[in-house]
Amino acid sequence: MLKNYFKIAIAVLRRRKFFTFISLFGISFTLTILLVLTSFLDKIVGDSYPDHKRDRSLYVSRMSEIRKDNGINSGPLSFYFFDHYARSLKTPVKIGITNGANNTNTYVNNKKITVNYKYTNADYWDIMEYDFVEGKAFTKQQIDRGDKVTVISEDIKKEYFGDVPSVVGKYFEADNIKYRVIGVVKNVPVTSYMTYSDIYLPYTVAKSDFTKDKGYSGVFFGILLANSKADVPRMQAEFQSMIQRLPMERKEFIKIACHASPYIVSYVDTGDDNRSGVTMVLTAVGIFVLLVMLLPALNLVNINITRIMERSSEIGVRKAFGASSNTLVYQFIVENIILTLLGGVIGVVLSFIAIGVINSAHLIPNLVLSINFTVLFIGLLICFFFGLLSGVYPAWRMSKLNVVTALKAQ
Repeated sequence: MLKNYFKIAIAVLRRRKFFTFISLFGISFTLTILLVLTSFLDKIVGDSYPDHKRDRSLYVSRMSEIRKDNGINSGPLSFYFFDHYARSLKTPVKIGITNGANNTNTYVNNKKITVNYKYTNADYWDIMEYDFVEGKAFTKQQIDRGDKVTVISEDIKKEYFGDVPSVVGKYFEADNIKYRVIGVVKNVPVTSYMTYSDIYLPYTVAKSDFTKDKGYSGVFFGILLANSKADVPRMQAEFQSMIQRLPMERKEFIKIACHASPYIVSYVDTGDDNRSGVTMVLTAVGIFVLLVMLLPALNLVNINITRIMERSSEIGVRKAFGASSNTLVYQFIVENIILTLLGGVIGVVLSFIAIGVINSAHLIPNLVLSINFTVLFIGLLICFFFGLLSGVYPAWRMSKLNVVTALKAQ
């Protein structure tokens, strides 16, 4: 039975080539957009390099201080907050401290190179598991001494030093300061803002002394590491208890909001407890997917209805010979699913091409998109849903055709 439906579907597609082209283009183009988007989101959510300990880590990305007039001062935190207040917590075994990447310029053979740099403490390197191509991370002793050392990425190694086998022991100059290279790490995507940088420096070599600022606001993020996954809830509760005991910095502040959250929640933290970042992102993605799918689906419904009207004589003959409405509905839905799956195959091929172009163009530094089994499974679900969505209403219209009316159209 399915074999016959497949033959009929192919015959119908070949008969009206223009309608077939429009249908396949709408399906494949829509699926390509969704697969590329899904691949991008999957890379952000699923790629844990170099943060392989997410299951027992909590992230602190910002603090909000609410004023009496309901105004909010929100942003990253100070080094002092993590080193003094967060360090007093008993559950975390390590507290990594780092800032968002800043940029400066350096020059090689009169060529300007933009360099992103960030500062870290020693615990940061114990929590993160960077893949070292050569060398190693700087130690607490080197940080305490204020040694001008640095860990650099593969890309900046190639751009600054060229194709040389090793750069450990060589000097990298930025802001007219020479840093001795002690390690080279595999590139990190720019979308991983807590871990991405071109060069990593000890916080003690910064021009500003971060340890002198006793306030809460600053430029730093924190990663709290528990001894085990089971300790994470206790660590989170202990952190929130500590936040509730913090003294207000100024009289106009009435509340402090700061959360130690799982990676994704912290990644999209808005700093406002009344506006969930996760909800906002899911809503935005949902609306985008709905809009992208809705127009092709409506177009496909209209095309299918037109095709049904053209096949009214066939439907009338089949009904006259005893075919039930359910049989005809089933046949048409199967035909439509075959059409959408064919468009899906084309969409998958186009997705590979689109992702290859995006990767080769390096539109997002160090971000290499890929289609994995999760993405392919989502793509197949989209195709199946597309087939049902665009086929159910036309099939219902077809089942309601009167036999006499359909035969008169012959």
